[in-house]
Amino acid sequence: MQTYTTQMDAARKGIVTPQMETVAKKEYRTVEEIRQLVAEGKVAIPANKHHECLNPEGIGSMLRTKINVNLGVSRDCKDYSIEMQKVMSAVNMGAEAIMDLSSHGNTQPFRQKLTHECPVMIGTVPVYDSVIHYQRDLATLTAQDFIDVVRLHAEDGVDFVTLHCGITRKTIEQIRKHKRKMNIVSRGGSLVFAWMCMTGNENPFYEHFDEILDICEEHDVTISLGDACRPGCLADATDVCQIEELVRLGELTKRAWAHNVQVMVEGPGHVPLNQVAANMEIQKTICMGAPFYVLGPLVTDIAPGYDHITAAIGGAVAAMSGAAFLCYVTPAEHLALPNVDDVKQGIVASKIAAHAADIAKGIPHARDIDDKMGDARRVLDWDAQFACALDPETAKAIRDARLPEDDHSDTCSMCGKFCAVRSMNKALAGEYIDIL
Repeated sequence: MQTYTTQMDAARKGIVTPQMETVAKKEYRTVEEIRQLVAEGKVAIPANKHHECLNPEGIGSMLRTKINVNLGVSRDCKDYSIEMQKVMSAVNMGAEAIMDLSSHGNTQPFRQKLTHECPVMIGTVPVYDSVIHYQRDLATLTAQDFIDVVRLHAEDGVDFVTLHCGITRKTIEQIRKHKRKMNIVSRGGSLVFAWMCMTGNENPFYEHFDEILDICEEHDVTISLGDACRPGCLADATDVCQIEELVRLGELTKRAWAHNVQVMVEGPGHVPLNQVAANMEIQKTICMGAPFYVLGPLVTDIAPGYDHITAAIGGAVAAMSGAAFLCYVTPAEHLALPNVDDVKQGIVASKIAAHAADIAKGIPHARDIDDKMGDARRVLDWDAQFACALDPETAKAIRDARLPEDDHSDTCSMCGKFCAVRSMNKALAGEYIDIL
């Protein structure tokens, strides 16, 4: 009989759960190490009791960097079958989490399909769904309406929920006073801000945090503390609004841990490259080592169409400096709902960033695949190179489309017989090196 409520509760009671055992194997760690890190809150294992097909993952700065893929329908793009294609593509490419950000139609069947069929972690932002669920405009919703949607998502099997608990009525004056260039760019944060402005009430996710903790403890839902005041442009990075909210998220982290509820803390946003590492250090200090979940960060504002690259640059530095979880960014960021190809591009860029950071951090066995690639390239074994590639199909398609005219077994169309690897192999074997 189960004698614990959440993964954190089990860890603190000295109980090793099946989820901890799975994570320990994946991370080349002992189960006791994982149990201790979960007990301390430095590792989260989002695993709702109702998500029975979940293949669990641990999220923490000392583990492999995980990536999340955002998707979901909108009023202008409402084909759930296309969203399911994106889900399967993301899972096949190694994404560890899917966030359903649907904002149109009957969202519950898709959400339940994900938690019944998808083996990776599922996250949602309940405040998005509140207007859709009740089919009422924002100002007519009550605090209890918002809390009831959190409960609904927990019952549906969602592993983590983003809740914008860190902004309060004080934030309204702060935003007006400090005159940010981009104000609030968080969709959920802006909805909570607008609700407070229209109703005159306090943020329901902050005011009723204890009730939310009861829900999350019952179903073992991890809270991802949303950063409503994340910077939406470089000019707003690391400002008073962002840091004061982070301080409040640190306080809420302590309250959640006291309830045995697991926590992740969400972070920026748009941040100049020279401020990324400092942002990670500040979060680790204020939030006591709770896993940091960052959007990017994007290190320049001028690359619409290429923001998967700006985010990968920031994400690699962030993860190397302590971020545990990267939210992918696609080429469609700031422009449109991503299509299937955009999703793939975003995942590849984010996986590169995460992997590069894991190598830099010395994560056990992170570099093994790179060393295999080096061996395959030295002997010009093309099939072995494709097997090591992050995206084998694209690598093979590029090579096959541009093979050299003669003897393409040991060269490519870039260098042909001028190939350095070919020349060195022949020279070291004492063979004649023919160039012409």
